[in-house]
Amino acid sequence: MAIDDLLDEHEQSERVRKWLRENALGLIGGVGLGLAAVYGYFWWGDRQDAERLKASDQYQVVVQELKANKLKEAQGKVGELKDTAFAALVALDIAKAQLDAGKRDDAIATLRAAKTTDSMVAPIVQQRLARLLIDAGKHEEALGLLKAADDATSHEVRGDALFALGRKDQARDAYNKALGLLDVAAPQRRLLELKLTQAGGTPPKPATAS
Repeated sequence: MAIDDLLDEHEQSERVRKWLRENALGLIGGVGLGLAAVYGYFWWGDRQDAERLKASDQYQVVVQELKANKLKEAQGKVGELKDTAFAALVALDIAKAQLDAGKRDDAIATLRAAKTTDSMVAPIVQQRLARLLIDAGKHEEALGLLKAADDATSHEVRGDALFALGRKDQARDAYNKALGLLDVAAPQRRLLELKLTQAGGTPPKPATAS
């Protein structure tokens, strides 16, 4: 190796050492921040897991109390699940228990208070609330609740509200839309066809294989 090369390497090494001395605190701080971020990430994940497990346990307690017909006790625990993923589920369970106990208006109030952004649960809450509103004679409110929905069950419930209002043409349209979104083997299809017939419509004939 040439002397010039050795000098270049020595000079480079000195420059590296100088840079490290000048930036040591920054490097240590950066590593510390990185480690703190990693620790914080796992700590937050563990905390969320613990909160989910706690909420799950609380929800199971409510379910067991409802099975034991302890509606009052179950309602007392709703607040503990207010800001959890189980809030809407427990609202559905309590509303059902209230309805079974003949407390339809209480069930309506429970579902009205249920808040969720879960794309799977929110439509169920709206559909059940709409059915109760129809039963209570609040057909227009039920229609307003489902105006943006475009699934088979929502169209069916919308048809029920329209039929109750005497708007049979619109009810038939809603039932036909619901049928168009259902599989031919869907268990609820037969009842929906009966509703369409009652509204003066004719159920579509199933397609035959050519």
